[in-house]
Amino acid sequence: MGSQTTPHKYSKEYLEHLLNADRNAAANLVFEAIDNGVGIKDIYMDIFQASQHEVGRLWQNNEISVAQEHFCSAATQMIMSQLYPKIFNSEKNGLRLVATCVGGELHEIGLRMVTDFFEMEGWDTYYLGANTPIESILSTIETYKADVLAISTSMTFHIEKTRALIKEIKDSDVGKDTLILVGGRPFNLAQDLWKKVNADAFASDAMQAISVMEKQLSVN
Repeated sequence: MGSQTTPHKYSKEYLEHLLNADRNAAANLVFEAIDNGVGIKDIYMDIFQASQHEVGRLWQNNEISVAQEHFCSAATQMIMSQLYPKIFNSEKNGLRLVATCVGGELHEIGLRMVTDFFEMEGWDTYYLGANTPIESILSTIETYKADVLAISTSMTFHIEKTRALIKEIKDSDVGKDTLILVGGRPFNLAQDLWKKVNADAFASDAMQAISVMEKQLSVN
């Protein structure tokens, strides 16, 4: 990592603030980390992403309620939004990303992190979030001439919807040349699942998503 202060020392305390429903303390901790030289990408990976993974594990093990899980996600998204002035000022590289969740998905924070990473790398990004109709996805791809469509799927029972969405996009005149990147828990668990839904690439996290797509597009 490029920063002098490791973000890992903040990660546990950040999670404790979230579980105590103290979003202000969590936000202040993040700003303290930035003041101490921790980079934005490190904060995303080692504080935001790490805490979300642990929140998900606690929820699946019935150690926290769904209300707590929702609060933690909403608080982290709020804090992320406060960092946007530091993110949306990168020199542009001419590449464009559209990002969406497959229909029915409500867990969108991972996709938001991926989108922000692309923005930090100079991409123009268009974040559509959850429950976006296929017509709107295709319209956005066409309007902004997207190089990549990122699709997030967090629930295994939505895999068939993901496959159907990808087929519809690839069969269209608008989306046939757009590279499709998928991610989310089902793809992390099954190594070749991304190939079975006919995506062009898979990434396990935001950092990998950048390197995978830049390699596909041969970005220097």
